Amino acid sequence: MAPRAKRQPRVEPTFGNSGSSLLDLRLSPQDRPAAPSSKSSGKGKTRKAPVKKKTGSSPRKTAKNGNGNGRGNGRGGGRSGAKRRKAKRKNRFQAPTAFGRLLKRGFYWSMVLGIWGTIAVVCLVGYYAAFLPPTSEWQVPARPPNVKIVAANGELLANRGDTGGEAVRLEQLPPYLPNAVIAIEDRRFRSHFGVDPVGLARAVYTNFTSGRLQQGGSTLTQQLAKNLFLEQDRTIKRKIQELVLAFWLEAEYSKDEILEMYLNRVYLGSGAYGVDAAARRYFGKSARLLTIPEAATIAGLLKAPSRYSPARNPDLAEDRAQLVLAAMNEEGYITGDEAKNALAAPAKVVRRYTTASENYAADWVMDVLPHFIGSIETDIVVDTTIDPKMQRAAEQALRSALKENREKYGVSQGAVVTLDTAGAVKALVGGADYSKSQFNRAAYAKRQPGSSFKPFVYLAALENGLSPQTIRQDQPVRFGNWSPQNYSKDYYGPVTLTRALSLSLNTVAAQLTYEVGAGTVADTAKRLGVTSEMKNNLSIALGTSEVTPLEIAGAYVPFSNGGYGVLPHVIRRIKTVDGKTLYSRSGDGRGRVIDRRLVGEMNMMMSETLVTGTGRKARLESGRPAGGKTGTSQDFRDAWFIGYTGNLTTAVWFGNDDNSPTRKASGGGLPATVWKEVMDASHEGLPVADLPGVPDVPATVSAPRKPGPVETVGSGSEPIPPAPIGGGGEGNGERRGPLNLLRNLFGGG
Repeated sequence: MAPRAKRQPRVEPTFGNSGSSLLDLRLSPQDRPAAPSSKSSGKGKTRKAPVKKKTGSSPRKTAKNGNGNGRGNGRGGGRSGAKRRKAKRKNRFQAPTAFGRLLKRGFYWSMVLGIWGTIAVVCLVGYYAAFLPPTSEWQVPARPPNVKIVAANGELLANRGDTGGEAVRLEQLPPYLPNAVIAIEDRRFRSHFGVDPVGLARAVYTNFTSGRLQQGGSTLTQQLAKNLFLEQDRTIKRKIQELVLAFWLEAEYSKDEILEMYLNRVYLGSGAYGVDAAARRYFGKSARLLTIPEAATIAGLLKAPSRYSPARNPDLAEDRAQLVLAAMNEEGYITGDEAKNALAAPAKVVRRYTTASENYAADWVMDVLPHFIGSIETDIVVDTTIDPKMQRAAEQALRSALKENREKYGVSQGAVVTLDTAGAVKALVGGADYSKSQFNRAAYAKRQPGSSFKPFVYLAALENGLSPQTIRQDQPVRFGNWSPQNYSKDYYGPVTLTRALSLSLNTVAAQLTYEVGAGTVADTAKRLGVTSEMKNNLSIALGTSEVTPLEIAGAYVPFSNGGYGVLPHVIRRIKTVDGKTLYSRSGDGRGRVIDRRLVGEMNMMMSETLVTGTGRKARLESGRPAGGKTGTSQDFRDAWFIGYTGNLTTAVWFGNDDNSPTRKASGGGLPATVWKEVMDASHEGLPVADLPGVPDVPATVSAPRKPGPVETVGSGSEPIPPAPIGGGGEGNGERRGPLNLLRNLFGGG
């Protein structure tokens, strides 16, 4: 066994030349173990921690000062004091630290949720935006074209098209009109970027607290985007697409451009799109001429056009306008005095726009317009032949007659149309009240003309060799199973054709039709301008084939102009708004349709109707030469007077839309009176013109009449001859006899 090695003394390590040992290194309290270890018990054992003596002497007794002055108190006080101070600080800040951790966690998760929410919103916006066309294809659609229809003197009749008004530039409008819209709809319009966060937040809060949809947060830009590109449905998809398009509009257009587009396209009730259409609809003027209270009323419509319409709910409209005025004053757009003056003089609605008879003419213009220029691609101006003075005279006469005689004669509707010698329509009234019925009876209502069709019968007879002095027997006649009768069942025996026409004798008209042929009569009427289908039977003599007031008036014009057929027309010229002519009417017509000699003979015969015949109530003032014919259909369903001078031709019709009988309204009564009133007013300022081929003073041609009962006009002060049956019953106060079966089948004259 090898001898055990001798133990060598321990050598302390040294560092550098200082001779310092490890004991010279000082440790901070944080470097020491948390708990003191047991007393070292062996020199050869490795120490895991510094040893503490019971006497409380500090291991730092070898410190540089050599006096052992440490932080401890002799019992490990250095470490214990630090622990106590740390625990004290921990206890002092324990509650605030928990609240801080809660705040930190809340902030952290808020950030997380915000980030994910933003990502979700971006994805949602991107998803719905993907349904939009590519941005390269985005463009503001052209405003629907407007058709401005003006009278012969340039006076506006109506605007037609999808908008109902003109497009106006922002600088053409009074400044308080766009400002009124901004004040009540979007006060931060000039500053936001298409979306108003403040307004949106306010709307959300208001709707949430009220529990219902009470306020909208859309800006004017958003509303424009919706009107231009999107449907009106309320969906998330539409709302998101609206936001995207609003941003695009703000990026592409200036605020003024956006506002101008909005004002020209927004719906304002009653079919009016844009402020100009609304101004004309409610106030009968251009938007350029609106006053402050009128502008406030229009701005108030934006919230609910139907509810706040001044035409339907004037009180609500005025209340809303007051709110707009207050908002304008608050925003500084108007002064306090201007607001007070506007409140004291609220806007007044002009109802004529919806009731005016010019609308019938404007509708007819729109119906025929495509035949001249095809599709309408841009704003155009249509110059018409309408004379405003004659139009108003015809409207006033018709309405007054209906108002005063509706109950007396049992009539509810009427129509008036006036043409000049070239066939230009100078006045056209299609009904009693346009606001109640837009059906144009003057242009489209087909009614039996009764005896007013007889001039074509007599013209056909003259063309076949007869003359105004030709004698025919007024007596009972029979043609097969048809036996026409005069109204009074009295017969005058031998009468001239002139007398027979003036008295509207049915028997003579039937004999003439039999002689020349029903087809010849129909061809004569067509040649002069009747376009409706006619039946080639003998009852055509009594006006049983239906016609419109416009076409039969046009067929009478050749009697007034010397025998030249015309094409009734209302359009003279069509231009674009910048002056380019799209259409201009030339003076073409049907050419000569009546021999010059026969024109004079017919005018002599028809002028007798106003002198001694059934149309005496139509005799014009100052003895102006005129001719015409009365007409009454079967069972008094239609009452007509169609007459003319050397200047104008006018047709007047009265009846009921349901074709029900009137209370004995005949052509020689109400229609003749209205015709006289219309023609007297229309001829003011026109020179007196003789009828072609007729002497200055029409000769009265009459044959001895068979004695019979004398009927009276109106109050009975003026006697007239007994009126014949059906079409011959054109006299006021006429008697009606029993109708036979065949007359019920074929109609009266």
